[in-house]
This record gives sequence, structure tokens and C-alpha cells, in this order.
Amino acid sequence: MVPDPNATEKLLVDILGGTPMRIGALQTVKSPGVFFILGKRDGGGGTDGSAVNHVGFYVKSYAETKAKATAAGLAIRELVPNVQAFITFPGDVLVEVQEMDTVKSATVAEFSHYHLSAPDTEAARQWYLKTFGAAEAERRKGNKGAGLTGGTIDFLAYGGQGKNKAPVAPLAPTKGRSLDHIGFEVKDLDATVKALEAKGVKMDSAPRQIQGTNLKIAFLTDPWGTYIELTEGLRSL
Repeated sequence: MVPDPNATEKLLVDILGGTPMRIGALQTVKSPGVFFILGKRDGGGGTDGSAVNHVGFYVKSYAETKAKATAAGLAIRELVPNVQAFITFPGDVLVEVQEMDTVKSATVAEFSHYHLSAPDTEAARQWYLKTFGAAEAERRKGNKGAGLTGGTIDFLAYGGQGKNKAPVAPLAPTKGRSLDHIGFEVKDLDATVKALEAKGVKMDSAPRQIQGTNLKIAFLTDPWGTYIELTEGLRSL
């Protein structure tokens, strides 16, 4: 959710090689493994300090990605010289890019991971494993995550008031911020929602059809404030 969706769409196309698409009235950009859904809103706050710290992509060429982001005037914070960096997109949304030789030759970038923040990373990981049937994953050695088709969910420790930790403000829920929610595609939305409710998961909204499309959606919020959209129909687009 950004002040100028068209400008953000152009950046996602130019820098990450996405493909603009319209799904009914929805403005979207498709990239391998993920859809960006864009809407117009001023303010709200970026990813830093929220339950979703950043979104990650593997890129074919770090140098080319960095050059395009620099030319677009976006802030870049390098993590590993000539390999990995954070790029700040409009709305202060952090996007991690990392060069990987596994990216297909015809592809500029592909989705890698969501990086979620939680006070207890293992509790958060176990929730995603059990709730969504995610697989054990370790995108980086020693950093256990939850694997889903097309990418992983990694977890970043946050907060606490231990011996050497100062009190910190609670994480902000994602709903209402620039990165309003993340999403997962499912095979049968109605059956998925029933299964989640049987596990004691409270839905924020029941399944509904997006007018003029074959897309169905429903929403829930994880225990740490990440707003999550479940979709049925994106896979075929």
C-alpha cells in the first residue's frame, strides 16, 4: 500500500523483472514465486519494526540489480559486498536481494523468503509448521525456517528484557502498514479454512470471491501480528 502504485509497479518491473498483471480491479506484479498486489494509501509505516521485517529475493546479477536500484534513487544497505543488500522500496518496504547462481538464465529475480520478527522464533516457527503443514527448512546454515512451495519463512529474534537487553516497543501488526499482509496460495480454500478452524485458528474473514475474477480469498492473523491472506486461483495465472 503506497502513495503511487504505478510508480512502485514500474520499480518492481524494472528492478526485479516482474510482469504487470490485472486481476479484475486488482493491480498486481507477478514475479517467480510471488505476486505483489498494489493499492494506494499514504503513510502507515514500513516493514522495519513490524511483524514482517522484510521480503527476500534471489537475483541473477547483484551488480545489475544494485545499478538499477541506484539509478531509481532507492536507498541500498549492503550486507555482503557484491552479493547481498537491502533495498528500500516505496513505503519503506525492505527487500533483501542476494545473488544466486540457481536463478534461471531467463529470470531477473525469484522469490526467496519472508523474514518475520517474533520474540520467540522457535515458537513462531512451530506455529507455521503445524498450522500450514510447512516443511522443515534451513535456507542458511543454523537458521531454521518453515518451507513452503516457492520459498521459506525465516524468523528474526526481537525484543526481550534479559540481562543485557533494554525494553523495546512491541512489534507493530502488519495490517494498515505499507506491507499490509503476506499471502499463501492453497488448493481448496474452503477446505483449508475448515481445517484451520478445526485446529483452533480464528479467521479474520471467511472465504469470498473477488468480483469479476476466479480468485477466492480469506484472511487470518498469526499470533505475532502478521496479517495473512489465503488465496485460491493465483496458481493458474
